[in-house]
Amino acid sequence: MEQLAASGLLLVILILLLGSGVWIGMALLGIGVVAMATFTSRPLGDAMATTIWAHTSLWGLSAVPLFIWMGEILFRSRLSETLFSGLAPLMRRLPGGLLHVNVVGCSAFAAISGSSAATLLTVGKMTIPELKKHGYPDSLSAGTLAGAGTLGLLIPPSITMIIYGVTVQESIGRLFIAGILPGIMLTLLFMGYIGAWGLFSEAGRKLREARSTLREKLIGLVSLSPIVALMVCVIGSIYLGIASPTEAATLGVIGALVLSAAQGTLNIKVLQQSLMGTVKTTSMIMLLLAGSAFLTLAMGFTGIPRTLAEWIGGMDLSAWMLIAVLTGFYILLGCFLDGISMIVLTMAVIEPLVRAAGIDMIWFGVFVVLVGEMALITPPIGFNLFLVESMIGRGIGFVSAATLPMFIMMLVGVAILTIFPELALWLPEAMTSRN
Repeated sequence: MEQLAASGLLLVILILLLGSGVWIGMALLGIGVVAMATFTSRPLGDAMATTIWAHTSLWGLSAVPLFIWMGEILFRSRLSETLFSGLAPLMRRLPGGLLHVNVVGCSAFAAISGSSAATLLTVGKMTIPELKKHGYPDSLSAGTLAGAGTLGLLIPPSITMIIYGVTVQESIGRLFIAGILPGIMLTLLFMGYIGAWGLFSEAGRKLREARSTLREKLIGLVSLSPIVALMVCVIGSIYLGIASPTEAATLGVIGALVLSAAQGTLNIKVLQQSLMGTVKTTSMIMLLLAGSAFLTLAMGFTGIPRTLAEWIGGMDLSAWMLIAVLTGFYILLGCFLDGISMIVLTMAVIEPLVRAAGIDMIWFGVFVVLVGEMALITPPIGFNLFLVESMIGRGIGFVSAATLPMFIMMLVGVAILTIFPELALWLPEAMTSRN
């Protein structure tokens, strides 16, 4: 009963802090301070300093600013033009035509950036005008871009997976590899929906594009080769055991600089802007991690995670039932928080439950990142919805409705991942046996 009252008090304080506009990281620190002051006599300052330093000085986190910087450099290059000119000849004859460029382009950029926002903006700034010019409906253009933009969270290198790995102390390299096949699955689901629209709707059949010549396809493949090479360097080096995630991130930054220089977009201004963007994003993430680490410590003193785990354990839920409950929980939470915030806010309580249920934490990492992706297109504050709204010039209600089919495809993806866990576990196990 005491733990129930404590959890209610802390929840009310958290809602008040978030509702007042306080940064999420600071809100988590505030809750931790209240919990420490209420439930333990341990010196608050010493506990905060020790815990925050221990969790923010981990070597695995050094990959975060490097992957962010790589994405910032590429975002300011002419990569969007390269992606469109390279993919359009290969995609235009498929049912759904150039809409596939949104999905495949986001998948490709996600594999070299790790940022959902950078992925969406890089691809969208070229595809949106082209799709409008070719007469594609705004609803399909907006929906596919917003949905595919979420792939930056799942397809490695993923900043969110680094945060999850550090939080639950699992291998970041294994998490990266685990995200490859589910990322491809989600890409194919999005493309399948576009293909069905192109085949079975009257508007889709009317917009069937002309066939590309062999020369156009070859030119497209050549223009895509630097991007493919960068993807292979970053992900391949991790899978083959040649480089750690941090070392792979370093290779990625070097490759991004070379690619940007080759395109003629690398200058002092671009370097300054990319570094400033990296500092801002990294600072936000580190504040979230600091708040999460201190809150986890404080929650341990309250006994709330243990009590909640015992309560749910007493309900005798199967692993499948627990995953179904957590899916609904995270979808609801995604209406108000982004994916990274959801993970750092809930892992202190959720991790013991998942481990007690015997669920593989690598698989659960892919699951929680996939559900976290859905938060990016969940109204009222889905981040990708606002980005697409600004790019397409239509209201948030229109964009939200346009993105609903992509949300449903993600739910299908969660179901497939749950029924076939090997989708996430096979490659990491193969990597382990290889090494």
